[in-house]
Amino acid sequence: MTLRKKIFLRMLFCLLIGIVLAATGSEVAFRLQGETSSRGPQTIELIIPAGAAQKVAQGESILSASQTFVVGDTLLVHNQDSSTHNLGPLVIPAGSSASLKLDQTGNLDYTCSFQPTRYYGLDVQSALTLGTRLQASLVAGIPLGILLGVYSLVLISITPKEKKINPDLPD
Repeated sequence: MTLRKKIFLRMLFCLLIGIVLAATGSEVAFRLQGETSSRGPQTIELIIPAGAAQKVAQGESILSASQTFVVGDTLLVHNQDSSTHNLGPLVIPAGSSASLKLDQTGNLDYTCSFQPTRYYGLDVQSALTLGTRLQASLVAGIPLGILLGVYSLVLISITPKEKKINPDLPD
């Protein structure tokens, strides 16, 4: 086998190892995070409970300060309070509902009346697909494989070392 072919095969092998290591690490991290952006668009309900206006007036927070969504989600806000509330472009009279279609990625900070800070954050992300995850594995795995290949060329010789025979020793 020629030297060029040996180098090519070693680099190809290291490239495959790099991609497998990156894919494994990526999937383990993905599973540990409990990521929810790998789903399709849904209708997400947000309920403003009764008595929210009084609690907010006292400085109490009744809901989390932000939520994460996937592009295409619809935020459906139900107002169970006796006061009219707003969330960005939505005005939700007491006892009614309003919806907001989330069509673009981005971090949105809407003014709202049901938070003491008067702001509500909406983090809209692209849906995480299998293709996106594979692409991320390749983006990390190819450079890792190349580095492994270069290091292997430096550390492990391709050609076997020749044994030196000492002519002074008897056979």
